[in-house]
Amino acid sequence: MQKPDSRRIALLVAANTALAPFAIDAYLPAIPALADAIEASVHRTELSISVFLLGFALGQLVFGPLSDRVGRRPVLFGGIGVFLFASLAITQVDSLGMLWTLRFVQALGGGASVVNSAAIVRDCFSGREAAKVLSTMVMIMLLAPLVAPALGSLLLYLADWWLIFVFLAVYAAFVLWLLRRYLPETHGRDPAAPDFRRVLSNYLAVLRHREAMGYICAVAMSFAGMFAFITGSPFLYMEYFGLSPAAYPFVFGANVVVMAGSNRLNIRLLRYRSPQRNLLLGLGVQLASGVLLAAVLALGLGSLYVVAPLMVIFVGMQGLISPNAMSSMLDHFPRMSATATALLGSVQFSCGALAGILVGVFEIHSAWPVVLTMLGAAVIGNLGVRVLSGAALRG
Repeated sequence: MQKPDSRRIALLVAANTALAPFAIDAYLPAIPALADAIEASVHRTELSISVFLLGFALGQLVFGPLSDRVGRRPVLFGGIGVFLFASLAITQVDSLGMLWTLRFVQALGGGASVVNSAAIVRDCFSGREAAKVLSTMVMIMLLAPLVAPALGSLLLYLADWWLIFVFLAVYAAFVLWLLRRYLPETHGRDPAAPDFRRVLSNYLAVLRHREAMGYICAVAMSFAGMFAFITGSPFLYMEYFGLSPAAYPFVFGANVVVMAGSNRLNIRLLRYRSPQRNLLLGLGVQLASGVLLAAVLALGLGSLYVVAPLMVIFVGMQGLISPNAMSSMLDHFPRMSATATALLGSVQFSCGALAGILVGVFEIHSAWPVVLTMLGAAVIGNLGVRVLSGAALRG
């Protein structure tokens, strides 16, 4: 089988991976309107983000090993189909419980689909080449959260919150067509791959790999900090700081612009620096911005004009952290890349869900829950990768 070129791989898997940020970010400007429609508080409606992340984590954990056994395409297409039909069903929700249930189902399909993206890259590339392709993929994928809130505001203006989920279904159908036509099978059916009786032992093998767990810790904690911000941002920006739904996408979008910039910087730095060194750079900048956020709040300087730029820097470091940690981790598991990716994704999204719950469950009218959760995640991520990965970081 002739492997597709790196640019095509990056474009196709980015289109697939963008399902998740579209599903998370497009409806953020509509959360107050959705809360009114289902007669729930904004904080409780924001928790649907955490419900989505939990379903996304479970979908990756279950369907990643299945992808290693039956091939990428069957799991990929099945997941997109579930995501599509759940998106349409959400347009009819009339209660908080129904919203949470359908978002969970939607996330299961999204997790089954997206878990294949990094595995497809690992099927075709390794080492620095894999890190570069993943960086390109992430850079393209970042257009989704940049465009999604603005698109959500437009759809909210044109009709109501339900039109956002119609868009998600249409986008899923487009991705399904795109991948079916242009993406060949990169792994193939492998009866020798571990069945579900051995999946647990494979997950345990990853969990016991000290260096790999350091990289997983870095990704998971960085992701948790980002989703503390994402979960709290509708309340923080629109309720606490008084931004309108029309202005919210522009402030939110600044995070993605910086993320794309750090991603481009990562690609350039990989010419003469190892992925591990770039990872440490991103984690260090993230920790510094978290400390400054806590300091400005403690000093009573927490205005939008001070808080928003520091949050932009914190979130923007994802472009340096995620691709380098992922490629470094996957290099240790060439024969079960989807299983390793599934565990990474499950831990990552579970930590994101937990961070969202910490931010929203107490319904505190303050920026402190968001900032403290972000700072705590940055501290754990920096400590975890240094303690667990050790000497490999000096490569």
